[in-house]
Formats: sequence, C-alpha cells, structure tokens
Amino acid sequence: MEGAVSNPIILYDGVCGLCNRLVQFVLKRDQRNRFRFASLQSPLAAQILQRFGANPADLDTVYVVLARGRPDEQLEARSDAVIVILRELGGVWGLLSSVLRALPRGFRDWGYNLVARYRYRVFGKFDSCPLPKAKDKPKFLDLL
Repeated sequence: MEGAVSNPIILYDGVCGLCNRLVQFVLKRDQRNRFRFASLQSPLAAQILQRFGANPADLDTVYVVLARGRPDEQLEARSDAVIVILRELGGVWGLLSSVLRALPRGFRDWGYNLVARYRYRVFGKFDSCPLPKAKDKPKFLDLL
C-alpha cells in the first residue's frame, strides 16, 4: 500500500466523456506506472476534497492529489492539475507542461473553465462511470 500512497491520484468526473478520454490518454502514456485514479463521485474523492475545503459536488474540476496521506499532501486543481499530469508523463508532454506553466494561471484557468463549461455538450456524458479494463482495474482506487 505504501507505493500506492505516494502515486499521484487523478480525481476526475466519472461520467464526463472528456474526463474519461483524459484517463485513457494517461493510461496509454504512463510508462512508469505512476498514476492512480478515482472518480469525483466516489467516497474516496469526497474525503480527500473535504480535507482541502474543496466542494465534492463540484464536478467541473480535475484534481491531482500528490503525496496522499503524508504531511506534505497537496491538491492541484484545474490547469495546475493538467500541468502535473503532463510533467509526470515526461517526454514531449513534460515539455508541454513547461510551456503551459509559463502562461499566467488566470489565463490557463480561464481556458480550462471554458472547456469545462461545454465538455458534456462536446464530448458527451455517460449514464454511469465506465469500468476500466481488467488490466487497469488496480489503478482505480475507488474500485478496490
């Protein structure tokens, strides 16, 4: 369990088509097997978000939890979360994270919020959270 505690955890809207595409994108490119996942609709996500004073009912935000359960635990949100994901993936994605980090946070989050507002219309919405492939199931902490 100790290894799982230190892995970054992506908290995502489990019924959002765009968010599920993000999860599939990360699963495909996570060469170091770093990321773990939990839907924002899960009790685990609610528990983590409440520790940081974030609203568990707000499904418009993707989060990355760093150092879960440790004194230095952090919660990154919106464009900062996307930057962490890209940085952790490394390679060309790490370079892209550096470019994004150079932009002002207000501008990045404005763009993020614009996409979040229309994501269901453009990318669709599931009736329930899609289940991961059997090989990926251990990475989904809300299914354990």
